[in-house]
Amino acid sequence: MRYITFALAKGRLAKKTMALLEQIGIFCEEMKDEKTRKLIFVNEELGLKFFLAKASDVPTYVEYGAADIGVVGKDTILEEGRQFYEVMDLGFGKCRMCVCGPESAKELLKRNELIRVGSKYPGIAKDYFYHKKHQTVEIIKLNGSVELAPIVGLSEVIVDIVETGSTLRENGLQVLEEICECSARMVVNEVSMKMEQERIMNIINQLKEVI
Repeated sequence: MRYITFALAKGRLAKKTMALLEQIGIFCEEMKDEKTRKLIFVNEELGLKFFLAKASDVPTYVEYGAADIGVVGKDTILEEGRQFYEVMDLGFGKCRMCVCGPESAKELLKRNELIRVGSKYPGIAKDYFYHKKHQTVEIIKLNGSVELAPIVGLSEVIVDIVETGSTLRENGLQVLEEICECSARMVVNEVSMKMEQERIMNIINQLKEVI
């Protein structure tokens, strides 16, 4: 039997995914060892392999077939723009992708002025401003705390994930426009879906019943 390989985004998403998989009888005990140095985890009995990857790499592993199934946030899927089937919304890791900034930036957005936008998600920011709003902006790619950008004058607004909005409020910023809702999604490699359709659909259908 060929192994079916899962690529899971490290951290909370991976833990929640494994908890969900356990509800349909898919276990991988060795993944629970916090001290392990292993990169690949195997359930021989079920013919499954698991590995943890940086969220932004999961779509790449799935597109190229190094993983048959991936679990990653919708934000990462939109940003990476890879080819695969997005088969289900797992319903956790919910947040919103938003344009945020100080109250004063509202007018700049309304008037479609040329502004600078700081973001960890330049692809999503570009798509939103260029294709949906038809507003010309300068996008600045950032990797750390994007909330800092409007405060120190690097950008007028930011495009970022908002869960509760408390970090924004603490720093005098607010949600100005909502781009889309995001949550954890299951994605499947296109070739794997053809070759292992029965096994993969069986997992998907069982998960749908649990969710």
